[in-house]
Amino acid sequence: MPEQKRDYYEVLGVSKTASEEEIKKAYRKLAKQNHPDLHPGDKEAEERFKEINEAYGILSDPEKKSRYDQFGHAGVDPNFGAGGGGFGGFDMGDIDLGDIFGSFFGGGFGGGFGGGSARRNGPQKGESLRANLAITFEEAAFGCTKEIDLTRTETCEACHGSGCEAGTTAETCPDCRGTGTVRVQRGGGGFSFSTTTTCPKCRGTGKIIHSPCKACGGAGSVRKKKRVSVTIPAGIDDGQAVSLRGQGNAGQNGGPAGDLLVGIRIKPHDLFQRDGTTVLYEHKVSFYQAAMGAELEIPTIDGKVKWTLPAGTQPGTTFRLRGKGIPELRGRGRGDQYVTVRVQVPTSLNAEQKEALNAFGAAMGETVPEEGGIKSFFEKKKKKK
Repeated sequence: MPEQKRDYYEVLGVSKTASEEEIKKAYRKLAKQNHPDLHPGDKEAEERFKEINEAYGILSDPEKKSRYDQFGHAGVDPNFGAGGGGFGGFDMGDIDLGDIFGSFFGGGFGGGFGGGSARRNGPQKGESLRANLAITFEEAAFGCTKEIDLTRTETCEACHGSGCEAGTTAETCPDCRGTGTVRVQRGGGGFSFSTTTTCPKCRGTGKIIHSPCKACGGAGSVRKKKRVSVTIPAGIDDGQAVSLRGQGNAGQNGGPAGDLLVGIRIKPHDLFQRDGTTVLYEHKVSFYQAAMGAELEIPTIDGKVKWTLPAGTQPGTTFRLRGKGIPELRGRGRGDQYVTVRVQVPTSLNAEQKEALNAFGAAMGETVPEEGGIKSFFEKKKKKK
């Protein structure tokens, strides 16, 4: 009964000064949350949904809203001639449930809300494709151009995408009149509402092809093998991707082609490792070189460079070669190369080398073997003189 009804503003959770947009926004939110398809068998949800639509049917209509603000439920009760058609006896204004649930659930809700279906006969962008490409360490650093083979859909050259045999045209679907959707009446529990769904006759295309193109079977597109050139920018890193606009599958109904995303994998290098724009390298030197210093040739991604190793360099010491790293991706400048010194300890020595090393140890104040060691070493030196 009218006196048992809740205040419509309370139902939608808005104030009496709410704007049309605020009322519409509140309705959309509540309608999504309480739709019966989300709560099958829930009578309370069904009643809430009916109440929400009833409230919006009044508050979205300026004339009915004015009467409701002045006289309350009595001013809009259908028994007083204020009701109308639509949902549960109320006009839904400019709200289309297909629009609400089509956008909310991505092109159709429970098979009945055709927000996405209503646009099937319009231009649609083609599907994007993905591919993977392995390149070398240097190719990633300095950039390169590669070619990859892929299979994609392309617009049929025979029918130019229409799907019709030459000399024929498609018929506008008589059921949906070219829109790709039809309206159906749904309801239950004492209320009903109208929604849109994909036209079963034309399957949402809005047209009927009586003479399909023999080349594509009426699809308007064909699958072809294609070789695509890919430009890899200097400085790209492992796991990043290059996007080629318009190199994906063909669009539909005059829509643009999709994109091609090429994932990059960098092959391991024998000498170098990478951390962003930094190149890491380990250089092995002998004990003598570390102690006395040496002129070294250090490999870099640009080629070998000369480097002076200071005397007394300790194992694990790291030096920096400025500007010898990876170029900044689509930017200016380059990173650095860091060289870590690894001192090699001899694994086998001949007798003379052992004596020489014993002599060095003794000179450094270390304990060395007595027999066949220092004495024999110095005796050999005297004989040579």
